[in-house]
Amino acid sequence: MNAADDAAVSPSAPIIAFDGVRKRFGDFEVLKDISIEIGRGEQVVICGPSGSGKSTLIRCINGLEAHQAGTIVVDGTELPRGEAGGTRSPPGVGMVFQQFNLFPHLTVLANLTLGPMRARGLSRAEATELARHYLARVKIPEQADKYPRHLSGGQQQRVAIARALAMEPSIMLFDEPTSALDPEMIREVLEVMAEIAATGMTMVCVTHEMGFARNVADRMVFMDHGEIVEVAPPADFFSAPKSQRCRDFLDRVLHH
Repeated sequence: MNAADDAAVSPSAPIIAFDGVRKRFGDFEVLKDISIEIGRGEQVVICGPSGSGKSTLIRCINGLEAHQAGTIVVDGTELPRGEAGGTRSPPGVGMVFQQFNLFPHLTVLANLTLGPMRARGLSRAEATELARHYLARVKIPEQADKYPRHLSGGQQQRVAIARALAMEPSIMLFDEPTSALDPEMIREVLEVMAEIAATGMTMVCVTHEMGFARNVADRMVFMDHGEIVEVAPPADFFSAPKSQRCRDFLDRVLHH
């Protein structure tokens, strides 16, 4: 296998592996023969125009969407194929969405302790200690006793990140985590994400924040019309994209 053939394969043993994956919604094929491997500790940014299949791909990793063909293996576990989504998220996968999805009737601390207590069997004291640790990690320890409605959007998204981290996953997925935020709040969330990446956490992030991608990603993945069009390190991806589709996309997002 030469270097060109190996472009979509990461240098370390894969923690996530797609092989010939297809996914459709009714008659519409949203993922077309997707094959890619992501190494343990690798940070991958997926970008592409709206409707290209980015969010569907990332939702397949944590079982929110089921695929109909091919195989997906996440940290040694093959995910089941099927027609519908909603299968249980594989252990060790945390996800942060566009919307914060916090329980409005629970305090920040209670939002964070719920999962570790129910899913991991931690005592309240253990879960509380863990929650406070991750609230400090995302730089909002003082917000523990507030309700989500009292926080800014940026703070709520950092709570959502802390909640995912409190499950102590080996993989973190981010699906356009800053797209619902006001511009002045985007930076604080991206800084937290960059710090998580710096710890060596495996991260797969769908985002249009190209400055973040350039600084944090080990590899860029460009998708269009349900296909992976291009995979490259950021330096090559931004300076010399190979496909016209990728050049057009970058021209739009970098110069709009």
